Order: sequence, then structure tokens, then C-alpha cells
Amino acid sequence: MTEAQKLRLVRAVHTAIYLVMASAAFVLLYAGVTGAHGPWLWLAGGLMTVEVVVFVASGMRCPLTAIAVKNGATREGVADTFLPERLTRHTLRIFGPLLVLAAALLAGRFWWFGWG
Repeated sequence: MTEAQKLRLVRAVHTAIYLVMASAAFVLLYAGVTGAHGPWLWLAGGLMTVEVVVFVASGMRCPLTAIAVKNGATREGVADTFLPERLTRHTLRIFGPLLVLAAALLAGRFWWFGWG
């Protein structure tokens, strides 16, 4: 596999993971706001827990970005996904507070109302 093919594969996988994780974050926020729940809520919570652990363990940087750079992506405006860089540039600033808010809303709902 050539370096360009490896980079395309890393970018495709990273894009898919990004979209799944962004969706999971919004699922958690939706559940926190509306009180909706079900197996999908536990799945989203589990995925986001894994994501947070990976981010923290990697020094608050996505390990796939380093793999993309290793395979030819440039560090200036890293092209590590197929998404626009202006969208992914602020991922931590957007999704960090969003996850904190979602967790607070979910905890508050559970504390006051339970899941029943």
C-alpha cells in the first residue's frame, strides 16, 4: 500500500469516527434536554467514554492525526479527515463543553427524575 493510499484510508476511518462521535455527543445532549432514553443512550455514552479516555491518554490530541501526518498529511492545516478543516479545527472547544453540559443534564435528570 502506498503512502497516499494509507493516508486516504486513515482519513476515511478518521472521518467516519468523527461523524459517529459527533452524533453520539448530540445524542447525549438530546437525551439530557428531553429525557429520552434507551439502548442507544448507553451506546452513545459508552462511545463518548472511550473517546474521552483515548483523548486524555493521548495528551488531548487525536492519535489518528499523528498517523495521518506520518503518512503524508501536512501539519499546517492538517488534512487528517475528509471534513473541512474549519469544521474540525475547533472540535475540542465545541465538543468539550457540549459533553460537560450533556453529562450535567443527564445527571440532573437521573438525580431528580430517575429513568423510570
